[in-house]
Amino acid sequence: MFKGSMVAVITPFKNGKLDEDALRELVLFHMKNKTSAIVPCGTTGESATLSLAEHERVIKLVVDTAEKKIPVIAGTGSNNTAEAIRLTKHAKEAGADAALLITPYYNKPTQKGLYLHFKQISESVDIPLVLYNIAARTAVNMEPETIARLAHEFKNIVGVKEASGNLEQMSRIKLLCPQNFALISGDDALTLPVLSIGGTGVISVVANIVPQDTARLVEEFKKGNLKKAQEMHYKLLPLIRAMFLETNPICVKTAMEILGLCEPGLRLPLCPMSEDNLKKLSKALADYGLKRKKGK
Repeated sequence: MFKGSMVAVITPFKNGKLDEDALRELVLFHMKNKTSAIVPCGTTGESATLSLAEHERVIKLVVDTAEKKIPVIAGTGSNNTAEAIRLTKHAKEAGADAALLITPYYNKPTQKGLYLHFKQISESVDIPLVLYNIAARTAVNMEPETIARLAHEFKNIVGVKEASGNLEQMSRIKLLCPQNFALISGDDALTLPVLSIGGTGVISVVANIVPQDTARLVEEFKKGNLKKAQEMHYKLLPLIRAMFLETNPICVKTAMEILGLCEPGLRLPLCPMSEDNLKKLSKALADYGLKRKKGK
């Protein structure tokens, strides 16, 4: 379940509301294009601006559309432990296969606080849990020792999406955690390096627009075709860089609009791209060979 190219799927909006038809189409798109798992309601899914009702609806829609043909790892994290438990319980009831839990943001908990937060969630909901470590978003880094303690003490804490950008830290996680604990890249640009230290795959932003190529990079590495995996890494790199010209998911949603995969729609405080960066993004898409939708 926690390997290959797992897409951090966007949440499509139309006229300010959840575009349910577009979300269903995106799930089907990924099911046809080698994506290994769907991850709704993460950072890329703009979870921070979804109401609780919208959050639960997105997860239910994705689970129902997937029909158990592809795993669903539902984003259920919060800086409020009780809310994270509520969302995780809902994800289990909705039929999600696992939950992805970001470290609490804004609160800046200590390592003890992080441990207690995830301990309480683990003991409250019997579903596989993947931790999500991204200090650039949350202002707190979960140390490898904390992750290892959780992984050894709680059987349903089964992996971590690591977006620290620190390969030394990720190596320590692999060293300290149980052998079957999944180390998942949270950065598209580091997928290949993370695989090389024992990672299982990536929860990807760029897979929203090039799912087959993202999946192929992981597949080629797992087959032992390092040269081909390197070729895919360097092919994808300029496109990946374009996905982060501005705060995620501004660029990927703009790219999907250009390619006709969704309607325009970001929720404030996220806003449309600057004209300069839009030109750079458009060039990156064209250079990659991705075709614009007519009129875009």
